[in-house]
Amino acid sequence: MDVRFPLRADVVGSYLRPKYLHQARAEFKEGAIDRMALTTVEDRAILELVEQQKAAGLKAITDGEFRRSWWHIDFLENLNGVEGYVPEAGYNQQFKGKDAPSYNIRVSGKVSFNPNHPFLAHFDFLKKAAETGDGSVAKATIPSPTMILRQEILANDGSSRLDEIYADVDGFYHDLAQTYRDAIQAYYAHGCRYLQFDDTNWAFLVDADKRDGLVARGIDPDKISDICTQIINQSLADKPDDLVITTHICRGNHASSWLFSGGYEPVAKALFATHYDGFFLEYDNDRAGDFAPLRYCEGKEARIVLGLVTSKFPELEDSELIKARIKEASDYVPLDNLCISPQCGFASTAEGNKLTIDDQWNKIRLLNQVADQVWAS
Repeated sequence: MDVRFPLRADVVGSYLRPKYLHQARAEFKEGAIDRMALTTVEDRAILELVEQQKAAGLKAITDGEFRRSWWHIDFLENLNGVEGYVPEAGYNQQFKGKDAPSYNIRVSGKVSFNPNHPFLAHFDFLKKAAETGDGSVAKATIPSPTMILRQEILANDGSSRLDEIYADVDGFYHDLAQTYRDAIQAYYAHGCRYLQFDDTNWAFLVDADKRDGLVARGIDPDKISDICTQIINQSLADKPDDLVITTHICRGNHASSWLFSGGYEPVAKALFATHYDGFFLEYDNDRAGDFAPLRYCEGKEARIVLGLVTSKFPELEDSELIKARIKEASDYVPLDNLCISPQCGFASTAEGNKLTIDDQWNKIRLLNQVADQVWAS
C-alpha cells in the first residue's frame, strides 16, 4: 500500500452534513439547544463520517469540517488579533451563483496564535476516532495565512485598521508567518502528521479582473505573489520532518457556486516556490486552464494532486477521461509524483454543494477505482 501523503486518491476535507446536524445547528442558532448539546450532535456526526470514509476506502480521514460554518472564518476568528464581524455590504466577494452569508474577519490587534485554539481539541477528537491501527491518518485542514493578507490588503471592504495596528506592513507579514509557525508546532504536539493549508488567495491572483483591479489601486499582483511565497515559506521554516503539509488552491466553493477564473500561469512560479509537500489543484473545468504551469514543479519532490472530479455537481465523471487527463499531466510531472482528488471539498460552507451524500461517496469511490488502475503496483 502507498503510504506517502498525499495519497494517490486523496480528499480536500469537507463533506456534506447529515440532516440531523443541520437541524441541530438551526436549533442552536435559535437558542433551543446549548453549545454542549450541539457538540454532542457534532461528535455523533463525525464518528459516523469517519466510518463512512473508511468504508469508502480512504486512509486520509478528516472531520468533514462538521464543526464549522465556513472553511476558513471559524479558524481565523479564533486567532489572537482577529475578529469576526458582520459587514454592512455583505461578504466581500461576489460568488457566481448563490451569495455567501454576510460575515467576515478583520485584524483587530497584533496577530498571534491562540494556544487555546478550539481547533486543537477538535483535532484530538478526530485523531482518537480515526487512528485505530488500520493505517488511517487524521488529516487537519486550516486556512492559509495569506487569507488574512487578502482580507486586509487585496479585498478589503473598507473596515481595515491595519495601518493603525502595524506601523510597518512588514511587521504584519512577520506576525502572520510566526502565527502559523506556532500553529504548526501546536498541531504537531497534538499528534498531527498531515496538515493542509486551504487557500483561495492564489486563485484571486490569477483572475484577470482581480489582477486589473489591484493594478488600478497601485498594487502589483506579481509582487504580492512573491510576498505570499515568503510568508508561507517562513511559516513552514521549522516544520518537523515527519509532518506532511500540503495546500489546496481553491477558486471558491459555496452552494456549488464559484468566485475566480483563470489558469495557474500568472502565479505558477511563485506558487511552486513554496515549500509544501503537496499541492491540491483544481482541474475540473476550463476555468482552471491547462497543465503547462506544472513545468515549474520540475525537480521538486512535492506531489501534485489533480482535482479532476468536481465536488459541485452530481454527474459522475468518465473514468477513461480522468485517466487521459492524468496522462496529459504526466508530460510535466512524473506519474510517481501525481495523485487525484475531488477539485474541492463537498461543503466549504455548512450549506453544502448541490448533490446528495450518495453522490458524494460515488465520487470518492470513482477516484479510488481510477487510482488503483493507474498506479497499480
